Amino acid sequence: MTVVDLEKNVPQDAPRDVPADGIPNDAVAELPDIPRRIGGFTRSGVLSLFGAAASGLCTAVLLFGELAPFSGALGFFVTAYLSFVGVYAVLTGLEEDGQAVRDRVMTVVLWTAGGLMFFALAMVVGFTAWRGREALPHGNFFTQDMQAAGPLDPLTHGGIAHAMLGSLIMIAIALAITVPLGLACAVYLNQIRGRFSRFVRTIVEAMTALPSIVAGLMVYAVWILGLGMQKSGLAAGFAISVMMLPIVIRAADVVLRLVPGNLTEASEALGAPRWRTVWHVVLPTARSGLATAVILGTARGIGETSPVLLTAGFTAALNADPTSGPMVSLPLAVFNFVKSPEPTMIARGFGSAAVLMALVLVLFTIARVIGGRGPGHQNKRQAKRATRASRRDAQRFAELHTPGPELFETENRDNSGESNEPRGAGNGATSPHPPAPDNETEHGPTDGDRH
Repeated sequence: MTVVDLEKNVPQDAPRDVPADGIPNDAVAELPDIPRRIGGFTRSGVLSLFGAAASGLCTAVLLFGELAPFSGALGFFVTAYLSFVGVYAVLTGLEEDGQAVRDRVMTVVLWTAGGLMFFALAMVVGFTAWRGREALPHGNFFTQDMQAAGPLDPLTHGGIAHAMLGSLIMIAIALAITVPLGLACAVYLNQIRGRFSRFVRTIVEAMTALPSIVAGLMVYAVWILGLGMQKSGLAAGFAISVMMLPIVIRAADVVLRLVPGNLTEASEALGAPRWRTVWHVVLPTARSGLATAVILGTARGIGETSPVLLTAGFTAALNADPTSGPMVSLPLAVFNFVKSPEPTMIARGFGSAAVLMALVLVLFTIARVIGGRGPGHQNKRQAKRATRASRRDAQRFAELHTPGPELFETENRDNSGESNEPRGAGNGATSPHPPAPDNETEHGPTDGDRH
């Protein structure tokens, strides 16, 4: 009996090329090329997702209520989630291959992590705004200080104007110190790469883990005890800048590393010096990332409490002079408000925390506007400006390459006082002979000219 191949009607014992995996080459060539869909929702995927969620919830209910003596809300949710992921992987594996199963499971895990982060952020912002809802509607809360208000006074008396002004002054001083030093150090580490770059990078990495109380103690020992200065907003700005500086340097260094090397090579190939390449090529390309670095440093510095307490002191009055007198910031005001047992002071503390978050949001928005979009992305105004600049450059290049004989003729007339026309042009004919050589002028007339 002979077994016949149904596809080719060729006897199975006939000689043909069969690869090592046992599948003929012609059969592989005729398989349809169906691309796998990545992302999006399908009917089977949605059903698998909801079925796995129901199975995970039921498994957790059985383990915590019927089968096992488990207890605790955290353990319940962790067990339900792990069961959900396992069942979802099994259901997906019934229809897809291993690569698709891993892709679906990792997608679910990443969506879960993002959802948890958003939920935590919403809880923090919502809880703070809800607890401060009693103080925020009052206008005096933003325009008055606490000099004439006490713990037992209602919310219609006193405010946090002194803390808001103090935070703005301190963060402005810290930014004025941190931004130039941080960007210059990042450029040194990334573009210059001197002999001390490794040492500087090590120091910067070590300073990122520096406790804030140590920075406050350093400024307190040097500025106040050593130099004899008084506690002020300027000293607090110095302490905050110590905390912000390593964050800005590290983030800016990472951003500058992402600038393509061919841009700097092209600039230097055109003859531009290193400083001009950095100023006109590297920094504009990384402008958006550098703005993000400044935002990270600002978020770190504006929430510091212990350095401000050691270097700026505490006051309930409004002080706009950062060089003399104690000054208070919003985090320090929150700390002093919430440690009071009075409900009105606690409401003022949560209201101050809500204002602090709003202030950080405003600074973030300003930094994003200054930073602009990423490299290669322009708004309409920037695109129109670039178009006008290109037209001006094209016109200037065209004028430079336009032939201008009148210009050279005018210059020759001005220099020699004679016309640049060829000999014989005045008689309407050109000279058939070339001009006399220079040796006649040098050695005098010939014998024929003497006679």
